[in-house]
Amino acid sequence: MSGLDRGFTPKMKPLTGSRPTLVAGLDIGTSKIACLIGRLRPCQPRDALVGRSHAIDVIGISHIQSRGIKAGAVVDAGEAEHSVRQGVALAEQMAGVRVESVLLSVSAGRMHGQLIEASAEARGTVSPYDLARAMSTAALHATGEGRSVLHALPVGYSLDGVKGIRDPRGMVAKQFGVEMCVVTADQAVARNLMLVVERCHLKVEAVVAGAYVAGLSVLADDETALGAAVVEMGAGTTTMAIFSAGRFIHSAGFALGGNHITMDLARGLGASIADAERIKTLYGTVLTGGSDARELMTVPSAGDNEGDAPQIVSRGKIANIIRQRTEEIFEMVRDRLAESPFASEPKAPVVITGGASQLTGVPELATRILNRPARIGRPLGLSRLPNEAKSSSFAVPAGLLVYPQFAHLEFTEPHPGRHAATGTDGYLGRVGRWLREGF
Repeated sequence: MSGLDRGFTPKMKPLTGSRPTLVAGLDIGTSKIACLIGRLRPCQPRDALVGRSHAIDVIGISHIQSRGIKAGAVVDAGEAEHSVRQGVALAEQMAGVRVESVLLSVSAGRMHGQLIEASAEARGTVSPYDLARAMSTAALHATGEGRSVLHALPVGYSLDGVKGIRDPRGMVAKQFGVEMCVVTADQAVARNLMLVVERCHLKVEAVVAGAYVAGLSVLADDETALGAAVVEMGAGTTTMAIFSAGRFIHSAGFALGGNHITMDLARGLGASIADAERIKTLYGTVLTGGSDARELMTVPSAGDNEGDAPQIVSRGKIANIIRQRTEEIFEMVRDRLAESPFASEPKAPVVITGGASQLTGVPELATRILNRPARIGRPLGLSRLPNEAKSSSFAVPAGLLVYPQFAHLEFTEPHPGRHAATGTDGYLGRVGRWLREGF
């Protein structure tokens, strides 16, 4: 029985040693597939951002049109596989290396995060086994049927009711507890994305939430420490990751993004989807009013009839169509944030990433609707990153190269032994015992 069958996606081993490490990140999105290959070099803490232990040199990059993906999920495995093969091959060609494994991001699957508390009795001093016992209880309690755990991160510990313990190992207590941020997604979404990658003869080192790694790449040190929300506006989905006191504490998402703006333009202007995407890219803005709003422009009519005359539309009409859908997205973001721990930090900022965030006026609109300061986030701390990849649309693939430095924070499920799947001392027996002891 695989880890995914038990509800856990693959977890990456922490970085070890003093030699450079080669890492490949694969972001399979609705509109594009991006692959970044980086070399991670150990460096002194004073030379790196807080939480990072390695410098990152980008040696290979590719981004191509995505096929076979809708709203972040696989809808045509054959087309998706072809796109992944092409994207990885282009990055390999630029880097001059052969990639054997990748870190994979996920943005679909009704992503949801929750804080779970679990407690257990300690036999004298708290041991690593005691910690694993409590954390397994918390992670399994958060995993519903058909769901997979993307992240299980301890947020805080307590000893005999005293909270704020940083590391309880070796400390004396009768009872200890752990609070964990557990992020889950639909198992079928994660399984099919992994299947597409594995059909390309690539091993999936870890499956991670896109908004989480975007936050690792774009947040400044003070934002992570004091609290911030990262909103990743992709083509088919919008996902959120909330950070507080230097920890990732919550995640949420919904299937609405930049592609919906494109479709609104195609319908509202009577244009083809390709022309609507081009108009959005060149003239996309959520700012209405002013002299530009009265400017007129021609838009080709949809259809194959060459005799159809182009339409004359105003820039104001285009802006209104874009603004209505963008307002809807941020209103849904506002509702998700209000239901999260982020609601208790009313002055904490919002950092916006993703391709749809590049529309003119998005930070101002977000500030008004969310009633919080908002800015556009771009990757930080990566050297040799090409100019086209320094934008907010590459926050997730850049964050995949940052993630290995934070992999040690993740809880890793206990691995069963040869006969551990059966019997009272096997994996299932231990899980049952942990659940009985923890609840």
